[in-house]
Amino acid sequence: MKLSDYKGKVILIVNVASKCGFTKQYAELEQIYKQYKDQGFEILGFPCNDFGGQEPGTNEEIAEFCSLNFGVTFPMFDKVKVLGDDKDSLFELLTNNSVTGKSNIKWNFEKFIIDKEEM
Repeated sequence: MKLSDYKGKVILIVNVASKCGFTKQYAELEQIYKQYKDQGFEILGFPCNDFGGQEPGTNEEIAEFCSLNFGVTFPMFDKVKVLGDDKDSLFELLTNNSVTGKSNIKWNFEKFIIDKEEM
């Protein structure tokens, strides 16, 4: 995935997990996505198993869970690491830059908004 593929759109990036207490947020995220996607808004979901093993499934199992239980239609990507030495490059950029400073994601369903002008 290249962020440049979403040039001119506002992007909400979320690290997600199917067995987290915040999993019910999928429903609200989908509602927001449906309401604003035609106005250039994208939600990108990135499953992550870094917090308490709360995303143990395969990419296929995660996609099926999200679709069947919450009707998720926004893009869901392959499972990534958001912490440690194997941190995905996107999350390295999101958590270590001149705008937000250097930090770590603290739990599942942390959100990052990227302005359409920043692409």
